[in-house]
This record gives sequence, C-alpha cells and structure tokens, in this order.
Amino acid sequence: MDLEQFMRWCNAKKGVTEEFPFGEEILVYKVMGKMFALTNVDQFDSINLKVEPEQGVLLQEEYAAVQPGYHMNKKHWITVTMDGSVPNRLLQQWIDNSYNLVVSGLTKKQQTALKEA
Repeated sequence: MDLEQFMRWCNAKKGVTEEFPFGEEILVYKVMGKMFALTNVDQFDSINLKVEPEQGVLLQEEYAAVQPGYHMNKKHWITVTMDGSVPNRLLQQWIDNSYNLVVSGLTKKQQTALKEA
C-alpha cells in the first residue's frame, strides 16, 4: 500500500476528515473529531492505527512490522511499518477495524449524526 492508496481508503469512510494537527507532515484521519489513523506524508514509512488492547498484542506477536504505537498510548495504538510485509487486504482490514472501533466509542448522538451524514 502506498500513500495514495492509504489516503483513498481512509477518505472513503463516512464522516472522515483529514487534518494536520501535529505539523504539516503528520496527516491525521478522524471520524467525528476522533483519530483513527495517522501517518507521515513526507516519508510514509509507517501508519498508526487504533486497536483493542488484546488485538494489538496479538498483531505484535504475529507480525514483525507491528509495534506498539509510536508517540501514542501503546495499549490502544499500533504502529505498522510499511515495508511490504503486511498484505494490502490486511492493512485495509486493520484500518477498517480502527475506524469501527472509534465509531463504536462515539456517543449515540454522534453515531446518529454520522449515519445521517
């Protein structure tokens, strides 16, 4: 997966915004104001994704490219090195899971607004 594919996949989701809150090179994807993915657009050598803590541990054990979230809460975030060792379909699934995890944590009012958007 390259940067353009990553951006397309994230932007295709309902209610998503692109922001640069940490400087002009760190692209953050949010749904209803909550982060679910981020990356460095200058290097695109890794992506950070939100995970359930147990899932994060399992992914780190199974894939050398998966580490605890760099500069993030290491219990709830993973960093995936974009070295080609993780197939695109898995990366897409993990991005979807991150998005869905954030959506599930939104208030009922926010979830309703997202569905109606």
